[in-house]
Amino acid sequence: MREKILHKATELFLNLGFKSVTMDDLANEMGISKKTIYSHFENKTKLVEESTMDLFWYISNGIDEIVALKKNPIEELYEIKRFVMLHLKDEKSSPQYQLQKYYPKVHTSLKNKQFETMQDCVVDNVTRGIEMGIYRDNLNVDFVSRIYFSGVTSIKDNGLFPLQVFSVTQLMEDYLEYHLRGIVTPKGRKILNSIINSNLE
Repeated sequence: MREKILHKATELFLNLGFKSVTMDDLANEMGISKKTIYSHFENKTKLVEESTMDLFWYISNGIDEIVALKKNPIEELYEIKRFVMLHLKDEKSSPQYQLQKYYPKVHTSLKNKQFETMQDCVVDNVTRGIEMGIYRDNLNVDFVSRIYFSGVTSIKDNGLFPLQVFSVTQLMEDYLEYHLRGIVTPKGRKILNSIINSNLE
């Protein structure tokens, strides 16, 4: 039952937002009593914390599986983006913003974990891209990985990129292209252009 509550809560939080979903909503949606939910999670903050971490580990494991395929680094980033977007929906309710505003401790803890995981992943991606001659060999790898994380975090800021003006999917697409065009060699640019063109078809 605990797992079922966690999965349903995560789904509702992503679709409607962390603040918007109440324990009553969750109980009604599942056809169970609030008491049942509280027997597994002492309060809503605990539920929010566990559901964000559960989703984080699920996405991290999925990314690890993509990285293990040792694809071309440019293709790898597009695969990861597709996978993440599939599981984060289109974030119409702006869960990230609600998490930051109403559950700042959970948000900070999640952001730190995301940074650690993403840092390793991007450093590995950039290093392999340089070795393969598709990323420029004069890159400062640590700078590139940190600026990439900083950008991914910034495009989730509703103050900078209001949801009524920018679609999350398009933002991710544009940001990934922006990132890659800054680091590819002419050889890498050919791969990037062919991926972008095939995505347009």
